[in-house]
Amino acid sequence: MEIWSWICNLPGSEDWSESNPPLTLQLASSPTQSIHLKAERTSGSNAEALVTFSICIEGFFNTSNDQKTLWVSDACPLSSDKPFLPLVLQLLQEVILRAPNGNVSTCPRSQLRKLKPEPVSWVLDSHSPESFSGFFDFVFLMRLFWLCVCDAPSEVGSLYFHSLLGPNIEGLSWKHAPVLRTFFVSVGVDVELCLVRSLGYMLAKWLILREANGAGLGQLVPLPTLGFCYAGETHGFWTLKGYAPVMSMNCTRVDKKRSLYPIVEAKESALRYALAHQQLEAVVQLEYSVEFCEGFIRVSAGVDNLRFHVAKLGFNKNEEDPYANERHFPSRIRVWVGPEVGATYVAHMSLGRSTDNVEKEIETQKMVKGNFEKSKLPRVKSTLRTSTRTKVKNWRWDQDVEGNAAIFEAILCDNMTGAETATWNPSIGDSRKPGLGFQKRYTGVNRPFSKNGSIVFARDEYGESVVWRLSKEMEGSVLKWRIGGRVWLSYWPCDVKSCYFETRCVEWCDEVDLPLIPNK
Repeated sequence: MEIWSWICNLPGSEDWSESNPPLTLQLASSPTQSIHLKAERTSGSNAEALVTFSICIEGFFNTSNDQKTLWVSDACPLSSDKPFLPLVLQLLQEVILRAPNGNVSTCPRSQLRKLKPEPVSWVLDSHSPESFSGFFDFVFLMRLFWLCVCDAPSEVGSLYFHSLLGPNIEGLSWKHAPVLRTFFVSVGVDVELCLVRSLGYMLAKWLILREANGAGLGQLVPLPTLGFCYAGETHGFWTLKGYAPVMSMNCTRVDKKRSLYPIVEAKESALRYALAHQQLEAVVQLEYSVEFCEGFIRVSAGVDNLRFHVAKLGFNKNEEDPYANERHFPSRIRVWVGPEVGATYVAHMSLGRSTDNVEKEIETQKMVKGNFEKSKLPRVKSTLRTSTRTKVKNWRWDQDVEGNAAIFEAILCDNMTGAETATWNPSIGDSRKPGLGFQKRYTGVNRPFSKNGSIVFARDEYGESVVWRLSKEMEGSVLKWRIGGRVWLSYWPCDVKSCYFETRCVEWCDEVDLPLIPNK
């Protein structure tokens, strides 16, 4: 789409009079139906040149006046240095207000107020029109989703999915939206969550429709990297944030019988529909430090916070929903950080954690039983007692290295059987069936997750850091380092009776700065 380019190339106030007919851009069409964007020249109270945008549909009602307006924008002043800033602000504000779970919070004062124009204006100034065009299309597609799918006849939503969202799905890949990084940093995490959950809800609906239309064969067509991730460096932290709708993640474990015979019962269809409305939200926060020594530079990095949340993308507030506690959960996490591939300035690297060897405490008591001389009463008795004491945890932590990159890995294991949840597969007769206690994973004092399905690892759980020794010649430079993560999500039935299970995986990677500038 080239919507932003079309808007920026509208005539100026001198060349565009109010008597001229509205200018029209066709967004989507079929042989008899269409969705289009209109721009109409108007005047304000003081004869200021204004332009108003509207989204219209045509061919859906079979009447003499078959055109209907779905949405009208606020007036945009053509004489302003940023004439279309009000349009961008309005689209963003309306997307934020429609976000699933956007206004649900523990704090009653957490509802977002009106979006301020300064952050959006700064993003508009700091990027070229070509770069900002992708960001505008991203926001415009989300606002159009709520109009066409929720506020219009079903035929309009069908045209939107097939002629607008489907052909432009590549534009919603994080690789094609670099302006989002700048925007999220400038507006804060609350606005960020609202936007990414709106995006996740929209993508979930498209993925469900794609799977239904393909009758399972759509799985053979590779998907682009849907969702979004970005990384940055600030205040001694490297932070990577990632968002991915669950259905867009690659499936690594699934019931093979169901993949061969996709016909399922109605209850299981409802379960899978509920599971499709979920999104992984991850924050990887590593703390690093730089020490300038005689002859070399020491760089240390360790886990500060790893936070993973599977958010529900919906508006159902029914507490009696049988699928309320059914959700995917993190079963394996891998985080890596290190210099660019091929970097020659790293002299040595040291890990800070040994491979875990579980210690067992064995207690043995022995007593001897026998008779002394000819006495009928035993003077000595003998018994043998043996006890083993082992510390059991749900998560196993490993540390490894790949080239000069350090790898931090956490693997979820059932503490009753020792089975790794990410690789458990009952369809091939795996005898290490997880314990029944783990199925109630969101209740009880020994639950491995919080009640809302989140998991948090802080430095008290994994405090060991890794160390790189760099050449002294790099002092005064700012290096680019890699940071990435791979997360596996698994699903087992929790409160419902079902044989359905699966494991999915997503991978993110980005660059962060490593400033090697000594404080003077």
